[in-house]
Amino acid sequence: MKIEPTAPYHSAQDALRILETVARHSAGLTDTELARRTGLGPERLTALLRMLRREGYVEQIGEGAYVTGDTLRRLTSAHDHERALRDKLQRTLCRLRDQVGAAVYISRYVDGEVRVTQYADGPATPAVNEWVDFRCSAHATAVGKSLLTQLDHNARRDHLARHKMARLTSRTITSDKLLLSRLESQPPTVPVLDLQEYAVGTVCAAVPITAGSSVGCLALSLPVKDAHRLKRAAQALNRNAAPVLLSLTL
Repeated sequence: MKIEPTAPYHSAQDALRILETVARHSAGLTDTELARRTGLGPERLTALLRMLRREGYVEQIGEGAYVTGDTLRRLTSAHDHERALRDKLQRTLCRLRDQVGAAVYISRYVDGEVRVTQYADGPATPAVNEWVDFRCSAHATAVGKSLLTQLDHNARRDHLARHKMARLTSRTITSDKLLLSRLESQPPTVPVLDLQEYAVGTVCAAVPITAGSSVGCLALSLPVKDAHRLKRAAQALNRNAAPVLLSLTL
């Protein structure tokens, strides 16, 4: 199955092109010079530079020229890269939580298992109660289904063969044939939803953030009383996923 690149993927790739160009010119480059060297249109370039400045990847110096920022230097340093990445992702998740008004999560598919690697919640945005191990419930969660959509058919079948599709709520899909059919038809640019399939009282959405061969997703959860906000929150999550994908790509 060929995964169609998502909008965050394209944004991250364009942002990488800007960073690579800036990094080659230690004296700095103006936005006009960056437009010429990257081939990006003015509107696209302005939006990406705004995001890169906010995230600390670039800084502006005298005459408005852009140079590499502290975040980029830390993430590309061999010293303590993993800690720098984790700290950066956590700050981004906290800002996303406040932007979308929901608990947010990063999940990866590692060695054949679903792993929620980081999340940000708060008093007004509680995290999902993991009442069944997320590794055993990919068939019922937005996170699990998003990760499975990014695998090929054989890898999906292998995962489901290793994890029994237990009925967690009255809405849980327990037929592997039905689930595989839905995963196959899921457009990669549309958020995957969990409408009380994992836990009664909770709805979730997830969007892919695949970097290279690494399969991942960004997700959010809301109490069912806020289900009317799910679609809008998922769209906002997708629009703002590029900084997460960029951090994971560097």
